[in-house]
Amino acid sequence: MNIRPLLFLVRKKTHQAAFPNGRAVESALLLAAVLALGFLAGQEQTLAQTNQSAIPWDLNTLTNPPKWTALERPKADGVKALFFTGPLFRGQPTRVFAWLGIPKTTAKEKVPGMVLVHGGGGTAFEEWVRLWVGRGYAASAMDTCGQVPVGNYGQYVRDAQGGPPGWGGWDQIDWPREDQWTYHAVADAILAHSLLRSLPEVDPARTGVTGISWGGYLTCIIAGVDRRFKLAVPVYGCGFTDQHTFADSVAKLGSERAARWMAWWDPSAYLADAEMPMLWVSGSNDFAYTLNALQLSYRLPKGPRILCIRLRMPHGHGGPGENPEEIRVFADSLLKGEAALPKITGQGREGTNVWATYSAQVSVAKAELNYTKDTGRWPDRRWEAQPASLVGNRIEASLPAGTRVYYLNVVDERGCVVSTEHEECKLPR
Repeated sequence: MNIRPLLFLVRKKTHQAAFPNGRAVESALLLAAVLALGFLAGQEQTLAQTNQSAIPWDLNTLTNPPKWTALERPKADGVKALFFTGPLFRGQPTRVFAWLGIPKTTAKEKVPGMVLVHGGGGTAFEEWVRLWVGRGYAASAMDTCGQVPVGNYGQYVRDAQGGPPGWGGWDQIDWPREDQWTYHAVADAILAHSLLRSLPEVDPARTGVTGISWGGYLTCIIAGVDRRFKLAVPVYGCGFTDQHTFADSVAKLGSERAARWMAWWDPSAYLADAEMPMLWVSGSNDFAYTLNALQLSYRLPKGPRILCIRLRMPHGHGGPGENPEEIRVFADSLLKGEAALPKITGQGREGTNVWATYSAQVSVAKAELNYTKDTGRWPDRRWEAQPASLVGNRIEASLPAGTRVYYLNVVDERGCVVSTEHEECKLPR
C-alpha cells in the first residue's frame, strides 16, 4: 500500500492547523491521518519505501558521466581496463576500477548496454564483460569494494584510492552514511551506468543491470534509485535481510543500529520505487537469500516481474550466476525486440489441485510441479519435482500428501524456465 498520499495529508493539515483560524475538523482529520499512518506502520512490511527526494545519493551528480582514464594494466583480451572518479570517502576523492567492453559496430550503429555488479568475495570480472560483448552488448563491470582485480578470489588487492570494503557494512553502521559500503557500491554502479550511456557506440535508451548475490542485493537498490535502466536482473540477491540467512548479522547490531541499517541499506527501502521490468533468478535452496525474503522483495516493485526459480540452483560466480539463458533472453526481448520469456498470467489452488495460466511467444516444451514436504530452515528443505499437465495455456498438477510449499515451472523450447510464486500450505500427510 502506498502511504505517500497520507503523508501529504498530514503535512497539509498540519500546515492548516498552525493558523489561528484552523477548524476543529481539520485537527480531527490530522489526528485520523496520524492514526492511519500508525496503523499502516504496524501492518505494512513495505513501509520502508522511499522516494527520489529522500534517497542519500545525489542523482544530479551521479547521472553525469564521471571522468575516467584508460589503464595499461591489468590487461585482458577484448576488454579495456579503466579507473573512473567515484564518490568521496572520508573527505577524499576515490577512484573505481572497471572493465569495459564494446562489440564491433558500424559508424552509425548503437548497441544496448549492461552494467554488471559482482557478488561477495568478487571484483570486476573481465569474462563477464566478454560474455555480454559476445551477445552484442556494451558492458561494464566495476569493483564495488575499493579493489583492483589482482590476486585471488576473496583476496583481491585494495587500491589506495578506493572506497570502503564490503560486504554488508555491518561494522560501518556508525560511520557517516556517505562513507558506508552500500552507499559507495550503489553510487559506483550508477556512475558506471552514466559512463556507459555516454559512449558514442551505446544507445542510452537501451540499458540494463544485473548482479549476483550481494551484487543482486545491490541491483535491487539500484533498480529503485536509477530509473534510467530499462530492466534489472537480481540473481539470488533480494531484500528483507532481517528475514533470511543474514538475519543474525542484522540482529547483532542491536535494535537501534539494526533499524537504521534496514532503513538505510535494505533493498525493501527502495524496491517499491522500481518501475522497470525485473527478472528474479534464484534457486529453491539458496543458502543466503531464501524464498520467503525473495517473495516479499519481488512483490514490492511497480513494474512487471518474471520469476525463474530452479531446484537447487548453485550459488556463485564463474557460471552459475552469469550463464542462465533466461537472463540473455529477458534482456534481448526488452533491448533488442526479440522473443520474450513465457509470462505467468494467473495461478491458484483448490484443495490439492493447483494450476497456472501463461502466455508464450515461443512454444512451451513441458511444465513441472516443484514441492517440499519439509519445514524448518529454507536452505535445508528437500525439494522434489514431478511432471505437470499442459492443457492449452494452462498448467495443472495435484499436490502430494504432506506438501508444505510448492510452485510450478513452465519450460519453453529454448530451455528457459519461468516460475509461479511459491505458496505455503499444510496438506495432511
